[in-house]
Amino acid sequence: MQMATATLNGTVIAHSDKTVIVEGNHYFPPASVQFDHFTEATKTTVCHWKGTASYYDVSVPGADAPATAWVYREPKDAAANIKDYVAFWGQVVVAD
Repeated sequence: MQMATATLNGTVIAHSDKTVIVEGNHYFPPASVQFDHFTEATKTTVCHWKGTASYYDVSVPGADAPATAWVYREPKDAAANIKDYVAFWGQVVVAD
């Protein structure tokens, strides 16, 4: 698998060759994510087949990105392979 990297304002916040791609999004294994840039957000969303997603705010020097990372901590069975994996949107650039 190819290496995927997530960056915010030029700062690498996740980097892995073991991402899982679901609906066009790279889900990064927790060990590959720089959680020191993350703060729990209050936002949640519900996907009919994956379950409830919890969000993180991401902050790096020069950029704050509210609710731009998400994780399924207790996914439905169909999404068990992405449990605790982190995906990104918005200002975060993911390249592979």
